[in-house]
Amino acid sequence: MAIVPIITLLLLFGLLTGANLFALGVSTLLIVIEVARFLSRRWAEVITVERQLQQNEVQVGDSFPIGIKLENKSGYWIPWILVEDRLPKAALRLPPVALERTGQSIRLQSFRAHQKSLMTYSLRARRRGYYQIGPAIIETGDLLGLHRSYRVVSQPQYLVVLPKIISLEGMEVSSRRPMGEMRLEERGMEDPTHMVGIRQYQAGDPINRVHWKATARTGILHTRVFQPTCIQGATLLVDMHTLTNPAQNEPIRTDLAVTATASIAHMLYSMSQPFGLISNGRDAADRVREIASTGTYTDRVSATQDLDMRASSSRLRPIVIPANRSPEHFADLHRTLARLERTDGLSLSELIMETESRLPRMLSVLAIVQQIDEPGALALAMLRRRGFAVSVIVNQHQDHFLETAASLAAHHLPVFSLRDEASVPHLCRTWLLQGNSMAAGR
Repeated sequence: MAIVPIITLLLLFGLLTGANLFALGVSTLLIVIEVARFLSRRWAEVITVERQLQQNEVQVGDSFPIGIKLENKSGYWIPWILVEDRLPKAALRLPPVALERTGQSIRLQSFRAHQKSLMTYSLRARRRGYYQIGPAIIETGDLLGLHRSYRVVSQPQYLVVLPKIISLEGMEVSSRRPMGEMRLEERGMEDPTHMVGIRQYQAGDPINRVHWKATARTGILHTRVFQPTCIQGATLLVDMHTLTNPAQNEPIRTDLAVTATASIAHMLYSMSQPFGLISNGRDAADRVREIASTGTYTDRVSATQDLDMRASSSRLRPIVIPANRSPEHFADLHRTLARLERTDGLSLSELIMETESRLPRMLSVLAIVQQIDEPGALALAMLRRRGFAVSVIVNQHQDHFLETAASLAAHHLPVFSLRDEASVPHLCRTWLLQGNSMAAGR
């Protein structure tokens, strides 16, 4: 121990100068301080903590318990230890509250040798999102208060609160063509299972469409003709840029946009229609940081530094989930919507420019926006001119809806209102009626 040479010098100094009591007192104090430091560090090292989180994915409104298993692995008696399971402060305190806690996530207790203990509390998910649960921090020290030790004793776990899904009204769920009968502007897709006739062969017709019986009977090449068709689904285009989703409306408006998007995707999934997602938002999982759970600290600031998720991410890549209709695809899209956050990266116009090549032409484009600037409205209008079926849902109160709707209507884009959560069930119904009337008028 480094203190031994110091004590030896002090005692030697006392013998030479006659200050024996002074040397003995100082040596005793140094010994007490060193023993306190050793015990506090040792007590912090022998406690193990294991978090038991039964669910990593929950729905809005669900309550779930969290258990913290504590164990003293040594034969030491530990007079006191403070265990805190860290939770995101913003989710617990800032209105509207995202996680509602019942019970205490912090406990002060003493431990006998090899004692085990269980600390429990529960959380209720009030808002969708991606939340870090943990890590756990322990604090202990000697009875004289001379030294304290802190240690990070567990890795964090991450909770996904899935956005609410609201049943949409105004359609027959069993229908195989949920968007209704629409006039086809392009005949590029045909259903090979529905032949409607034959015609004479034309240059460029595929050889596998030749009707050989008619060709043999007439002596002239004939080609089969199939029923034109189109796949009725949607690519959901969600704007999450900070300039068009201002902070004064948060988190109410972005949560409402995510709820509407998840509900429409679920409707398409239940009808076996393809659906995809494109957004300029940020995935909250990009803010996760690697946390080292080893080492002891002498103050709380050092122990808790860099434990929470990062506040920002430099990601500029758009979130793109290609269209599909499988259960796994919907589950992946649902989780992505749960983690979706605002970002100052790509604007709506830049997002459309970046991802237009990945937009399936056979699917409708349904844009969910809050505010929109002129470049964004022009980008949506250009999509429509290039042959995409584009509709826009404006996520605003009725008082501010008309101004945004007017800028979109000037580009001949169908615009529909998302006022509040009560209007979500009628979104698809309004969209279908207006969309069919516009299609019929073309």
